[in-house]
Amino acid sequence: MRVLELDANLLDEFSDALWLEDGLSRNTLDSYRNDLRLFSEWLRKRNQDNKVLTDATHSDLLEFLASRVSAKIKASTTSRELSSLKRFYRFLLRQGKIATDPSLNIESPKLMRNLPESLSENEVELLLSAPELKHPLGLRDRAMLEVLYASGLRVSELINLRYSQVSMDMGVLRVTGKGRKERLAPLGEESLEWLSRYAKQARPILLDGIVTDTIFVTMRGAAMTRQAFWYLIKRYAQLVGIDKQLSPHTLRHAFATHLLNHGADLRVVQLLLGHADISTTQIYTHIARERLKILHTKHHPRG
Repeated sequence: MRVLELDANLLDEFSDALWLEDGLSRNTLDSYRNDLRLFSEWLRKRNQDNKVLTDATHSDLLEFLASRVSAKIKASTTSRELSSLKRFYRFLLRQGKIATDPSLNIESPKLMRNLPESLSENEVELLLSAPELKHPLGLRDRAMLEVLYASGLRVSELINLRYSQVSMDMGVLRVTGKGRKERLAPLGEESLEWLSRYAKQARPILLDGIVTDTIFVTMRGAAMTRQAFWYLIKRYAQLVGIDKQLSPHTLRHAFATHLLNHGADLRVVQLLLGHADISTTQIYTHIARERLKILHTKHHPRG
């Protein structure tokens, strides 16, 4: 029991530090805790309940990762678990709880980077035109889709958007993204018009007297949920005949890809997406490159 308590206390300290330093979400913190708890349990079983996380050696970490590979755990999962361990042991080293970092010189497995599913510009136009504008909910959905495609927001950023974050005069949103980092996202004339139309014609009907600063609301006047918006995108895609495996970030992917296709600088796209590391943004250059190859093959006489 003492071993369990010692490890649990360490995980509490680590989670608190991550929250204070980086402002990570509850889901991200839970992911770190689950990875480290898994290693803690493996360590105890392997050492007859007498080894805590601070006792772990370089060999322990290697054997743990080998056991995960033997169990046919996906490389992406193993890579994430190693990342959690590395960050945890760097924290313990800074805190003076260990003398050496056992995760040093352990490399992550090479991962195949899956290209996110994206939409062509014609498919985006079809998707944006899908909502039925005679109903307040349809007008809300059109405004949400337009804002998402125009700004490249994460879905969580969109559904939590408030009027205090919007400058209609300047045509920009002030967004607080991952790690509590703030950025400005331009809207463009088209999405501004739909946002204004929704605010005047549909939102008051949906709210029915309820006062809230949240922009996109349900029939009950509550904020939209990520799951509800994801359901809407899938329904509208089916309605207009888009037969693709879409994700909650589909329009964000399309935003980045189409910008690059039209000559936008990669650094600019990085800033607009709110990526801390440009390597995260570079995946979109692969998508753009593949699309250019397809266009060349289709339209060039020597293609």
